[in-house]
Amino acid sequence: MTAPRTYITTTIPYVNARPHLGFALELVQADVLARRARQRGEQVRALTGTDDNSLKNVLAAKAEGVPVQDFVDRNAATFAALREPLALSFDDFIRTSSDPRHRTGVEKLWRLCAERGDLYRKYYEGLYCVGCEQFYAPEDLVDGRCPDHGTEPQVVSEENWFFRLSRYASQLKELITDGRLRIQPASRRNEILSLIDGGLHDFSVSRSQARAHGWGIPVPGDPGQVVYVWWDALGNYVTSLGFGDDHPDFATWWAGSERRIHLAGKGVIRFHAVYWPAMLLSAGLPLPTEILVHDYLTIDGHKISKSSGVTADPAQLVEQVGTDAVRWWLLREVPRVGDADFTLERLVERANGELAGGVGNLVHRTITMIHRYRAGIVPVSATGTGFEVLGQACEQAPGAIDAALDDFDFRQATSAVWRIVDEANRAIDATRPWQLAKEGRDGELDSALAALYAACLSLATSLAPFQPTAAELITAQCTPIDGGPLLSTALYPWPIDGVLPPSTALFPRIEAS
Repeated sequence: MTAPRTYITTTIPYVNARPHLGFALELVQADVLARRARQRGEQVRALTGTDDNSLKNVLAAKAEGVPVQDFVDRNAATFAALREPLALSFDDFIRTSSDPRHRTGVEKLWRLCAERGDLYRKYYEGLYCVGCEQFYAPEDLVDGRCPDHGTEPQVVSEENWFFRLSRYASQLKELITDGRLRIQPASRRNEILSLIDGGLHDFSVSRSQARAHGWGIPVPGDPGQVVYVWWDALGNYVTSLGFGDDHPDFATWWAGSERRIHLAGKGVIRFHAVYWPAMLLSAGLPLPTEILVHDYLTIDGHKISKSSGVTADPAQLVEQVGTDAVRWWLLREVPRVGDADFTLERLVERANGELAGGVGNLVHRTITMIHRYRAGIVPVSATGTGFEVLGQACEQAPGAIDAALDDFDFRQATSAVWRIVDEANRAIDATRPWQLAKEGRDGELDSALAALYAACLSLATSLAPFQPTAAELITAQCTPIDGGPLLSTALYPWPIDGVLPPSTALFPRIEAS
C-alpha cells in the first residue's frame, strides 16, 4: 500500500532585505508539520524559496546602487542559508528570478487562464502600496495610509491585464464552506467568506515594463507588460514541480497528494485563499486542500517587517542563543490566534526554564541515577507504582500532537510534549529514587529507573518534529555505548546490553546579554 503524500509550502518572501524572525516562524511551523508527517510514515515534500521579481527588490537594489540580479542573488542566499541555523528539512528551494522551472510554469499558467477567457486588458487608476505590492481601496486605508506599512500609497494610472476574479466568487464560497478548501483558524475562514460575500472584483495581473523597471517575467504575447508579482509568486507552488514542462513531479506532488498545505501570514491571506484558488480554478488545476494562517510577530507592539525596519535577524539570534532556544520560543510562545511580542528576555526565560530546567534536567537526573545506582545499565522493571500518570502522558502524546497540529496549534502540540517532562519530574520528586536506594528497596528502584528511562526515549520521539537536534541528543544519551538495542514502544524496557554514556548537559543555561 502506497503511503499517503503530503505537500507542504511556505510563502516566498521578498528579498529586499535580510530575513526576519517573522518568516522564521513560518519556516519552523512548516518544518514541524513536515517532520511529523514523515514520522508517521507519509511521503512528504516541503518547499520554500524567495520572491525575487518584486518592485520592492528593484527599488532596494537601486537605492544601494547595485545591479538588481546581484542584489537579489545576495539576499536570496541569506534566506536559503536559514536551513542550518533553524534545523530545517525542506526538500526544495525555488527562486523566481533564476530557477528555469519558474518562468515556463508562470507562462503556462497564464496561457491556460487566457484560453479560459479570464484575462483581459483594461485601463485602471488606483492607490498602490509598493510595500504590499497591491492596490488598496480608499476605505481600506488607515488615515490615508497603508494599514501594514503606514505609508501613503501611490496613485497609479495605466492599462494592465486583469483577471476575472468575480467569475469565481460562488465557486470559492462553496469550496470553503464545505471544507474542500480548509482554512485554519476558523476566524480566518470567516474573514475570507465575509470578503467573498462583500463582492470580489477583478484584479490587475500585470504591470508596464516601465513601472516594473524591466524586471520580471514578460506577459506571454505582450512583452510591453510584466506579470504582476503576486501572480508570478503564487505560481511557485506548481512551477517548482515542473508544471511548465509536464514534469512527473507535478502529477506526483500536486495532483497526486492527499494533502496540499499552504502556510501563510494573515497579511497575505487574500492572495492565498482567494486569488490563488481562483487562478487554479481558471486553469483547471486542483486546489490546495488547506491554508494555515498565522498572525504576526511584533517588537514593542509593532509588526516585524523588513520594510519598516522593525526586525530581528533569526541567524544572528541563533548565534547568540542557539537553534533549540529559537525554535522552542517560536513554537511555545506564539498563539494560534493573535500576535506575539518578541523579546530576548522572554526567549531566554523560556529556554532556561523548560529546555535547561525541564527537558535537560529530566534526562540528566535519569541517566545520572542509572549510573549511580545501577552502574549505567538500565534495569529490568520489577515492582512499584507511582508512574501510571507518566505512562499515560507518554502513550497519549502522539495522538495529542497530531490533533493539535491538525488544528494548526503549535502551543497545544508542544504542551503534549511538555506533559511528559512535567509528569516525569513530578514522579521523581514523588518516588524519590535516592530514598529507595538508601532503604534498599531494589525492586521499586528498578521500576522507577526503568520507567524514567522509557519516558526519556518517549520524550525524544515526541520532541523530534519540534526540536530535532535536541531529540537526537536525548536518543544518544539513552543509547548504550556498545550500541545495544533500545526499548520497544512499551513503557518499560527489556534488559539492555551495554552501559549508557555518562550524562552531559543537553541545554546549558543561556546568559542574556
